[in-house]
Amino acid sequence: MSTQRRTLEAELLGRETHFEYSEDWIGYALLGLRVVMAWVFLQAGLDKLLAPGGWTAAGYLGNAIPEGNPFGFWSAMGSAPLVDPLVIWGQILIGLALLVGVAVRFAAFWGAVQMILFWMSHLEGGLLAGFPIEHGWFVSSHIVYALLLFGLGAIGAGRILGVDSYLEETEFVQSNRWLRYFLG
Repeated sequence: MSTQRRTLEAELLGRETHFEYSEDWIGYALLGLRVVMAWVFLQAGLDKLLAPGGWTAAGYLGNAIPEGNPFGFWSAMGSAPLVDPLVIWGQILIGLALLVGVAVRFAAFWGAVQMILFWMSHLEGGLLAGFPIEHGWFVSSHIVYALLLFGLGAIGAGRILGVDSYLEETEFVQSNRWLRYFLG
């Protein structure tokens, strides 16, 4: 295995940034992160789907939202009939898409949206209260997952040993370039 060194040059927050990296190790890292996130979503969705007696978000949404949560729509969501299947099948499909590397940008976007919604449900206060959550201020595993998914989508991690690399070469995708916003 040859480890080819490359230099990334980018302007981040108005500042020129340059650093060297190994293409091989970046590829392994991105593939590993994609598979780990796939497992997180797939396991969560399958656990809910196969839960004895069935799984529902109604109990959490009706009873577990912290006092002082700045968003008032949780109890209404608990009675909405689409919430349970959207969570269950959303997690399963996001997990499968990430696992095989198909429509990774689309899956990563919706996974990040789900993580932000989960994070929002844990808030105990608003900006003036410091956005407290159960185990600290502001940052929880939901934010970490959302940012990781953003990174996987931004870099096009589905192209690394994924179906997206093949789909992007098809004539259909080549003639409909807008599809590349979903792939990658």
